[in-house]
Amino acid sequence: MNIDTIGYNAGLVWNALNEADALGLKQIKKVTKLKDKELFAALGWLARENKILIAENEDDKDLIISLA
Repeated sequence: MNIDTIGYNAGLVWNALNEADALGLKQIKKVTKLKDKELFAALGWLARENKILIAENEDDKDLIISLA
């Protein structure tokens, strides 16, 4: 996986989040069809750019991601 791929995947995640208020990790994976490592690299990219907010859901079983 190279930086161009990570940036492209970050765009996929951003677009998915732009269509919804907030999504869980499983929902993002379903929409983007990314594998775990691809998703986490993309989330890291977006987090580093302060473009996403990450919160735990009420039962602490999933992370909820939204645009900042």
